[in-house]
Amino acid sequence: MRRFQWAHADSATTNIPRSIGTVDNEAPEPGRRAGLTVGRILGVPVHLNASMLLLAVAVTVIYGEFVRGALGLSRPAGYAVGFGFVVCLLGSVLLHELGHALTARRFGIGVRGITLELLGGYTEMDRDAPRPRVDLAVSLAGPAVSLALGVLATIAALLLRDGTLADQIAFQLAVSNLVVAVFNSLPGLPLDGGRALRAAIWAVHGDRHTATEIAGWSGRALAGLTAAAVLVTYLLGWLTVFGVVFMLLVTLTLWQGAGQSIRLARMSRRFPMIKLTRLARPIFAVPAGTPLAEAQRRGQEAGTGNAALVVADASGRVVALVDGARAAAVPADRRPWVSVDTVARGVEGIPAMSIDLTGEQVVRVVQTHPGAQYLVTAGETVVGVLHLIDLAEVLEPRRGRGNPAV
Repeated sequence: MRRFQWAHADSATTNIPRSIGTVDNEAPEPGRRAGLTVGRILGVPVHLNASMLLLAVAVTVIYGEFVRGALGLSRPAGYAVGFGFVVCLLGSVLLHELGHALTARRFGIGVRGITLELLGGYTEMDRDAPRPRVDLAVSLAGPAVSLALGVLATIAALLLRDGTLADQIAFQLAVSNLVVAVFNSLPGLPLDGGRALRAAIWAVHGDRHTATEIAGWSGRALAGLTAAAVLVTYLLGWLTVFGVVFMLLVTLTLWQGAGQSIRLARMSRRFPMIKLTRLARPIFAVPAGTPLAEAQRRGQEAGTGNAALVVADASGRVVALVDGARAAAVPADRRPWVSVDTVARGVEGIPAMSIDLTGEQVVRVVQTHPGAQYLVTAGETVVGVLHLIDLAEVLEPRRGRGNPAV
């Protein structure tokens, strides 16, 4: 898949919109905030989500109290040990994600960054794996790292003297990494095992979208089984209230992630249906300074239908796009006296995309540069306007009709 780069002309020199050509490699995926950037490791940006602070405080206090009671430490010393354990956990999660990132790089897939958050972390890549074998390798790299860390920590715990601080931390790291390795290997999206399952189905079936949807439903089944297991273990007295809350949070995350995977699989099937030549609304241009009522009258006479009303300069170049809501808000008796320019927005503030972009490229542009409208260009000429609601109607027909605010 081609990479694209956003650029626009300096509004001080020209109003010609420059089409979006790549999705910025540093841009986070839609709906996710990268958080605070804390540095780079092997060239990969590392971000820390604010939600991680909640887990850090909880683990510091809970584990600190546990160690304090087990080893007879003071409260400050216990909390210091708890915080040290948090740092070790973050390091383990980071190494897990680096396993994904470095394996992806080995197969030529760019990595945008790693984000550590409340329930673990995620690695953002600039494109999907091109083949099932690559998808499988990238998916299993993380659990493999966690398994290796768990084995090393287990060996350290066996070698260290019982009842010491080092033995306690080694034991907890062994358990946490082994649990992460096993749990992440379960066959359901959004877990790594779900991605491995997708790769296997993709290799057999030949359709990545179908494989993603099946792995997503498997993830939802896992979420249901996890919730049932949490309830049973709580009734048996094996889980504390805190453990129940934490595991239910994990279950909810699984359910939502699986649902998003199913939704994205269904949407991606429809990417070939996105044709800007058909989807973009045509433009109807009027000169700058034209009264709003006159501009609307000309449009009606021309039979433009759903065409976008734009403002053009003396050379015929589009310089602004009329805001339909602002225009409709002007009282009818005032429209002959209100210039169309006053209810228009300059094109330098509107993202633009080339009319020859593929459906997948259009979606990536929208993800990276969110907006309600996009100028569609052929070279340096504006030839149409893409409304986000029209794109939503193609990708998710029922949601597009039911949610005009998309």
